Amino acid sequence: MERANDSTFSGFILLGFANQPQLETALFVVILIIYFLSCLGNGIIIFLSTMDPHLHTPMYFFLSNLSFMDLCLTTCTVPQTLANFKGKDKTITYGGCVTQLFIALGLGGVECVLLSVMAYDRYVAVCRPLHYMLIVHPQLCLQLVVTAWLTGFGNSVIQTALTMTLPLCGKNQVDHFFCEVPVMLKLACTNTSVYEAELFAVSTFFLVVPLSLILVSYGHISRAVLKMKSAQGRQKAFGTCGSHLTVVIIFFGTLISMYLQPPSSYSQDVNKSIALFYTLVTPLLNPLIYTLRNKEVKGALRRQMRRILGLRQT
Repeated sequence: MERANDSTFSGFILLGFANQPQLETALFVVILIIYFLSCLGNGIIIFLSTMDPHLHTPMYFFLSNLSFMDLCLTTCTVPQTLANFKGKDKTITYGGCVTQLFIALGLGGVECVLLSVMAYDRYVAVCRPLHYMLIVHPQLCLQLVVTAWLTGFGNSVIQTALTMTLPLCGKNQVDHFFCEVPVMLKLACTNTSVYEAELFAVSTFFLVVPLSLILVSYGHISRAVLKMKSAQGRQKAFGTCGSHLTVVIIFFGTLISMYLQPPSSYSQDVNKSIALFYTLVTPLLNPLIYTLRNKEVKGALRRQMRRILGLRQT
């Protein structure tokens, strides 16, 4: 991006909620608590999925990747937001803005693909249980996860490069609490209709295609579950799949509201609230939704606690 036609350009000013200082003070405390709980919850899932042999399954391999991705997303945006809310200096360097934009875009794309992969995993587990380990073998799991990460960050490289090459003409005040594509497009002093159309097309691909695959998978899953004769089997299948579907609805709902509309039509206050939910609340909800009613995770946590306490006693 043309650095405001100024060789002394040092970065951007993240306005956040600067016009509401009392709100920023309250948000600082709330965000700090949610960030801590999110790191704790996702960290526990990664720890248990790695350390407990009972959780060495494709489902928990994908879930641990989702938790790692959520940790990266919150750490990418939250510390900078907290620093801006607490201090008077609300600047972010040019390099910091580029890095934030690149990581946030990449992780968003990764999660879109990863959630569709997890839906496929549930489809095979419910609809073809006898062939599950033959179909969803460790090599395929690794290939699917690598594909998700490469696809997400491959797109991020292109989107970040296109966004950061737009001319600014002296504008450096970002009306947001982190660097995001639609907000950066509003800073440009040139016609961005082509870029907006390209962003809409890419967003449609990353949101609509995975969402369609997920819905198709769950259509097959619902039919298979309803044919089950065992009420306990139906309850277990709906419980596991219901957790994943809840995460899908929350995640895709927030992203669709953020990206599948022209940036020029955005209400910034609404957009900031949605972005806060996406970067803060969603990463906190994921471990809660997946573990709150999950006996396997609760059992793994109890086993690890007994192991740790046993080591300390010896």
